[in-house]
Amino acid sequence: MEASLLENPRDVTGIDPSRPPDAARRRRETGKAPSLQSATAPPAMHDDYASILVIATRQIGDVLLTTPLIRAARRRWPAARIDVLGLPGTLGMLRGNPDITACIEAPRGGGWRRQFGFLRRMWRRYDLALVTQQSDRAHLYGAIAARVRAGLLPERDGTSWWKRRLLIHAVTTAGDRGDVHTADEKLALLDPWRGADAAPVDVVAPSPAPLPDDLERQLAPRFVVVQVPSMWRYKQWPVEHFRSVVDRLARDGLQVVLTGGAAQGDRAKVAEVRPSGDATSVIDMAGRLDLNQLAALLQRAALYIGPDTSVTHLAAALRVPMVVAFGPTNPVRWGPLPGGVPGAAAYARRAAEPQRAGRIVLLQGPDRPTTPGCVPCGRAGCDDHRDSRSLCLEGIAPERVIAEARRLLGTDHREDRAAR
Repeated sequence: MEASLLENPRDVTGIDPSRPPDAARRRRETGKAPSLQSATAPPAMHDDYASILVIATRQIGDVLLTTPLIRAARRRWPAARIDVLGLPGTLGMLRGNPDITACIEAPRGGGWRRQFGFLRRMWRRYDLALVTQQSDRAHLYGAIAARVRAGLLPERDGTSWWKRRLLIHAVTTAGDRGDVHTADEKLALLDPWRGADAAPVDVVAPSPAPLPDDLERQLAPRFVVVQVPSMWRYKQWPVEHFRSVVDRLARDGLQVVLTGGAAQGDRAKVAEVRPSGDATSVIDMAGRLDLNQLAALLQRAALYIGPDTSVTHLAAALRVPMVVAFGPTNPVRWGPLPGGVPGAAAYARRAAEPQRAGRIVLLQGPDRPTTPGCVPCGRAGCDDHRDSRSLCLEGIAPERVIAEARRLLGTDHREDRAAR
């Protein structure tokens, strides 16, 4: 599939060479071709940018956490064209975002000929590129697309010297073991142009869309959304724990809506949680909602329960009360945000007791007996690969989740009252 643009209210229908952004149009009008120097070293910083490219070539949750940067750029340059470049299938979180002119999907695969064609069309189309990832590819996209670039760089990496030379402003990051939230790091890309006293900016959720008619008919006035699947096993709270929580919520008289993606693995996990019997008390919507419909569902939810996943960040952006189970991931870096960015630190790296940030409750599990202090390790589970177990996550008991859920909901199960 060729590079494409996703629809949103201010979108265009394609990369139209007859209507280039201002940087490319001015070059065409003056007849000046870019020099080798302009491809390798940024010019002096200035303040007049008519076209901006935000490069967000990572997964869905990370793309959503780029929206405070995008909103701040829109406030700083209200008349500018602001496009976002991302990977195929990851830009749905931006659909309907009023701060964005267009979303561009970079080609995946297809060989050098196809990549070259895309890069040729992107050459110097923008005045400013904001590179929100550390990868070589993200920085190369920025170098090709704009003469002025600000970007993220790893704190310790001897191979990043060439990326630093491409940037007029670099923000260094310690990665997942650092102590700055990833949304704050991205926002810091605008530090040269954004005053220190600038107001915080929010994570911007995709615009809501109408729910399927059958779900609309079944929804109770008060319901709980439970996101069962995570993308990777090392972030997956055990399915049997979810089943226990859903069963107890249903016995409390609450309707539960189960969510997940369309992939077979997601559907299978949700099916394991869904009880037999009354289909209206626990509704399985796995694979049936796009992100805009999911936003509409979450807006109406009394509570959200989920793991460390993109949907959790979406629920936080919509200010839904939530209980979230965190394992090896550092919550200082990736915890769901309760308010604007930048803001006061919402979480500690480690806490035995529930961490509360506004109406968000974040739970962490126990250390491994053989490795005291290992949580959060910032790795991909105990074996450091995507299909690894995370014993800390498995150690978060369902009873802890249901107790916090009942506290947020203001409910109390009769069995608990009788035991007092």
